[in-house]
Amino acid sequence: MKVLITGANGQLGRGLIATAPAEADLHPVTRNDCDLADASAVAALVEQVAPDLVINAAAYTAVDKAESDEDTARAINARAVAALVAALRGKLVHVSTDFVFDGTASRAYRPDDSRNPISAYGRSKAEGEDHLRDSDLLVRTAWVYTAGGANFVRTMLRLMAEKPALSVVADQIGAPTWAPGLARTIWGLVAKDASGTFHHSDAGVASWYDFAVAIQEEALALGLLEEAIPITPIPTSAYPTPAARPAFSLLDCSKTRELLGDGHTHWRSNLRTLLKEEASHV
Repeated sequence: MKVLITGANGQLGRGLIATAPAEADLHPVTRNDCDLADASAVAALVEQVAPDLVINAAAYTAVDKAESDEDTARAINARAVAALVAALRGKLVHVSTDFVFDGTASRAYRPDDSRNPISAYGRSKAEGEDHLRDSDLLVRTAWVYTAGGANFVRTMLRLMAEKPALSVVADQIGAPTWAPGLARTIWGLVAKDASGTFHHSDAGVASWYDFAVAIQEEALALGLLEEAIPITPIPTSAYPTPAARPAFSLLDCSKTRELLGDGHTHWRSNLRTLLKEEASHV
């Protein structure tokens, strides 16, 4: 099985490469190899590789920057998907986001729930989803992080070592996602020849404040931090950003877990695994 992976240097891309099944003939592609905003370059890439499967792990993820640069976000998150679909004879696995929802639900979002993005980034990702065929596979996720990546965990570790105190938003609710776990789920869905829409995030529920507190506690236990600092919960209104975030974006992953028949690891357990990996490199 010849597999083209876009976004190969990203957090998920690296996870997909590390967890790939032995029978997968991988063709990882970075932004330096192909400009996904160029439809002709995308078509040429697909023609050259002739993959059986494309896993599109590339995305424009600068949520706030997208508010003033929506066309670039749409080029990468939507028009590139259309170009992949047009050029591809095999299946496309496309990775999307909780930001396609508006955050007003009172329960976890199911794969077939109505979308209503409230940011330019969310709109661009929803548009990308609309280009998929019935035979393709859409996997939505949220709050992705991994060792060595540019993510919330690493930012918090740096700030906790530098600052005397932190304030973290406590009224945005979801669940973190460890990239290697997401990668394994994607490969599992591929093995099942799944199509349609599926969700994956780690088990459990958290606010960004909860996540930050857990990062500090686990990092202290592993010796990644020397001392604890006060962390204060604040409302989103106290930390304004150019892009609106969904206040509640927990994803219902039961359809995914039922199909794969696997366990669902809690986010705190995966956070501990990640921090142990970080500690091994210190």
